[in-house]
Amino acid sequence: MVVMVRFKEEGMNYYFHVRDLELSLGELVVVETENGIGVGRVAGEFRAFPEHKLRKPLQPILRKATPEDLAQARWIREKEQEAFQICQEKIKARDLPMKLVGVKWSFDGAKAVFYFTAEGKVDFRELVKDLAHEFRVRIEVRQIGVRDETRMLGGLGCCGRPLCCQTFLREFEPVSIRMAKEQKLPLNPSKISGICGRLMCCLAFEYKMYEEIKRGLPKVGCPVKTPQGLGVVREQLILEESVIVALETGSEVKCLASRCQWKG
Repeated sequence: MVVMVRFKEEGMNYYFHVRDLELSLGELVVVETENGIGVGRVAGEFRAFPEHKLRKPLQPILRKATPEDLAQARWIREKEQEAFQICQEKIKARDLPMKLVGVKWSFDGAKAVFYFTAEGKVDFRELVKDLAHEFRVRIEVRQIGVRDETRMLGGLGCCGRPLCCQTFLREFEPVSIRMAKEQKLPLNPSKISGICGRLMCCLAFEYKMYEEIKRGLPKVGCPVKTPQGLGVVREQLILEESVIVALETGSEVKCLASRCQWKG
């Protein structure tokens, strides 16, 4: 049996094996992730999950969270906030051209990872020494892109919903301006860009459907025969699977592609 676990209120759901534990929705559990031990909240119903659909073997839930686990989780959050503040001060003191985004402290308290963005490469070796001397744990400093920064910080998209990259989008797919053109969206950057400043990921969600429908429509400029007479396609209405046809009589008509005849 499989259960969904969420680590942030508006974060992604991750799947884990339940094993022989009796769990209920909303219960706090301790799990092992790719980044180490963590405490999450049961966010989904229990269900059988076909093994052939798994991208990789699922980790089991280790145990229900104990008072000690919850105390450790609170300590971790406080430590991350403290480390963030101290790291910002050291970045400023060394005048490094970087923006600190977040800090992740391992559950066992032995390792801290600092994430930052920058326009170019940054020599942060002295910063690592400063942080190691300050916290006496293993230190990693990683540069990330603006999309990863937005995923870490979260927020609301122009649709009013939590960001896709924060809630369900596991991997970033390439997004091009052509996708916006095909969907006849305004090419104003402020209209088609996400809060990360890059083209919105959702432009790719329906793009394949648009391409598939478009292949079944006569192209713009193509001569067609409609129930109202002969004409030339002036515009494609992809979602309606229709076209606007300029008739030989000088008028225009909207016609379903299924009712048009054309060659090619």
